[in-house]
Amino acid sequence: MYNDGSTPAAAGSSQQYAQPPVQQPNMVQQAVSSFDGSVLECFCACLVSGLIMGFTLGIATPWAVCYLYKFILTHVCIDGTRLTFDGTGAQLFGNWIKWFLLCIITIGIYGFWVMPKMLNWVAKHTHVMRY
Repeated sequence: MYNDGSTPAAAGSSQQYAQPPVQQPNMVQQAVSSFDGSVLECFCACLVSGLIMGFTLGIATPWAVCYLYKFILTHVCIDGTRLTFDGTGAQLFGNWIKWFLLCIITIGIYGFWVMPKMLNWVAKHTHVMRY
């Protein structure tokens, strides 16, 4: 017996429960996005960036990061439109030093703010290629 005083239908009973009507979603054509870089190109880009960071003991990390973002974003196609990245290591270097010093001063706490700031910087330097 249920709280409202009714009882469930017996097994094998012909009683049917009302089903809500199924609504079809609006048929919207989805955008086709793709990355057209090959495995070898990705490997080489990562290797070059790693070598740049390794041989310079991390001093040239902003240039390596920009190299990777430029590679990734120039190989992304969103709904038939390409992206471009115009950031340079020299532009990022000042921010990189500032963020590094703030992380040292705050004993690493500022590190939680570095990733959003970095992604914001990348977004400011990412553009849609106009034909």
